[in-house]
Amino acid sequence: MLKPQDILVLLKLSIEPERPTYLRLAQQLHLNPSEVHASVNRVRAAHLLQGPREQERVNRSGLLELLLHGIRYVFPPEKGALTRGIPTAYAASPLKEQIVPDSEPVPVWPYAEGTVRGYSFSPLHKNAPLAALEDQRFYELLALVDALREGRARERELAGRELRHRLEAPNHVAS
Repeated sequence: MLKPQDILVLLKLSIEPERPTYLRLAQQLHLNPSEVHASVNRVRAAHLLQGPREQERVNRSGLLELLLHGIRYVFPPEKGALTRGIPTAYAASPLKEQIVPDSEPVPVWPYAEGTVRGYSFSPLHKNAPLAALEDQRFYELLALVDALREGRARERELAGRELRHRLEAPNHVAS
């Protein structure tokens, strides 16, 4: 059974030009190496990593299918009270440039040093915001996944289109 950190591992691997070591991946994701090793074993068993060990590549079509059709059911977000945090889903790039905001509070990952006030939106893993702050491309992927986890139909459609583009073009550079 997949765990939320498995999605983090897959997303991070999908944007890395070469397969990082377990230690490096753990550092980038703010996880411990044993968590990353267990995660890789789970995604391998789910056929979301393919190829010989240590040279495996993300099964991009399988990951995309999971994200587009299952993520909102498998890992629904917990929403809460107003808090300070880091914008996610439609409130973060690249969707914030495509969706006109209304007067409602936006979804944010709770983070004491965050700059935006909005409603609490649970990240896939408690350490996801830390990893996202260190890697803009990773942040955008996580925000797109969050739009799929909770968004309205238009937000999910736009997020799906963006994710498809980014996962099918692995060397995509964020604008």
